Amino acid sequence: MSKIKKNFVLEGLEVIDTSTEGKAIAKHDSMVVFIEGAVPGDVVDVMVHRKKNAYAEGKAIKIIKSSADRVEPKCSHFGTCGGCKWQNLNYQKQLYFKQKYVLDAFTRIGKLTFDTINPILGNKTPFFYRNKLEYSFSNKKWLTIEEIKSEAEVENRNALGFHIPGLFDKILDIENCYLQAEPSNSIRLAVREYAHKNKLTFFDIRNKGGFLRTLMIRTTSTKEVMVVISMFENREEDVKLLCEYLKNKFPEITCLQYVHNPKGNDTIQDLDIVTYAGNVSIVEEMEGLKFNISAKSFYQTNSEQAYELYKITREYASLGKEDVVYDLYTGTGTIANFVARYCKKVIGIEYVEAAVKDAFLNSELNGITNTYFKAGDMKDVFTEEFVKTQGKPDVIITDPPRAGMAPEVVQVILNLKPKRVVYVSCNPSTQARDLALMEHIYKIVKTQPVDMFPQTAHVENVVLLELK
Repeated sequence: MSKIKKNFVLEGLEVIDTSTEGKAIAKHDSMVVFIEGAVPGDVVDVMVHRKKNAYAEGKAIKIIKSSADRVEPKCSHFGTCGGCKWQNLNYQKQLYFKQKYVLDAFTRIGKLTFDTINPILGNKTPFFYRNKLEYSFSNKKWLTIEEIKSEAEVENRNALGFHIPGLFDKILDIENCYLQAEPSNSIRLAVREYAHKNKLTFFDIRNKGGFLRTLMIRTTSTKEVMVVISMFENREEDVKLLCEYLKNKFPEITCLQYVHNPKGNDTIQDLDIVTYAGNVSIVEEMEGLKFNISAKSFYQTNSEQAYELYKITREYASLGKEDVVYDLYTGTGTIANFVARYCKKVIGIEYVEAAVKDAFLNSELNGITNTYFKAGDMKDVFTEEFVKTQGKPDVIITDPPRAGMAPEVVQVILNLKPKRVVYVSCNPSTQARDLALMEHIYKIVKTQPVDMFPQTAHVENVVLLELK
């Protein structure tokens, strides 16, 4: 093992598992090896590019024996684009390893007491499931191995696509992406073609120059389409001409906007969005409820599976007409508004002020009068003093970010002792950590993994807790 160094080849490793980040796992003697480009069941030669005391990282350079679960990736960009690391793994096997991730988190991290974990709810369509994609413009196109080997001079180094993993200034030029349904691909290709034809400059992230910066495309199940063009240089006439071109070429665009972003980062949350044509937002619908989605709004990026997730959450909450519900990390109030008709009152708390404004608007749009939303840091807002003004919760629904809940937030829940807690998580590891802090008071009654992101290792998990 001591002979293993960077750029050392390990031969004939059998892949036995996957990591929570989607890499394959093998063992060499007692050392764990994380491998890119392999799937469980493969036997591969691995080029090591990083070595630590307890583990190594590398890339499969030769497949000696293919796994029975290996499939041909659908996308021509697979292996270079970092977005769909599991495209070479059979979808049913993807679900198996996501289920295993939840089980491992509960047993190894949380050391929790529970009966069973329900079979994971798979996605009906493992491709074209996203309702939002964000592309970046760059004048530093990432050259593929084929382009490098050809030794031909690449005259056009502009790219419109995704960041190369780990490289902030390199963009992979995307021809076809299987994450978002049409007209997404057609719009992106049309923007790129128009920009080349009209000699519009692409963003130079190192030297801070160039015109076009990012392109966001959002869609809904109601067939509405939002396009937002971000420009670094404030050339309003040029962006208006581009918008006019898109408006005429794609009449299905219902919201066409642009924004000037001269900042050091791509976020547009603090910037003024200009609507060139159509509406100022798009509308998603669930069970007759309408949800306004603006350019700055957070909304689950898989609309169809989000509906399934929210139905499970509502079922687990088992609400009564007199129940007071707290929806922690409410975002734009989607869950809060989704359950409001089944209870007395819902109080939603969210850090992002713009999201809270959207939550109020969504309640108003649907004629919902029994919701209240508060903006602020969760540990500062969700206190026992705040609860005294809004009412003690009978049920708490919590859907925190990947980092999970702060210890102060967990402690307030324990002090309040609601009869049920429904914990929705995008990170079973931090969820298991938090549940371990609660199980002396609460019993895990049900657990339901949900696959929101096929072709990746990510998994959502819903847990019902009841007071012992």
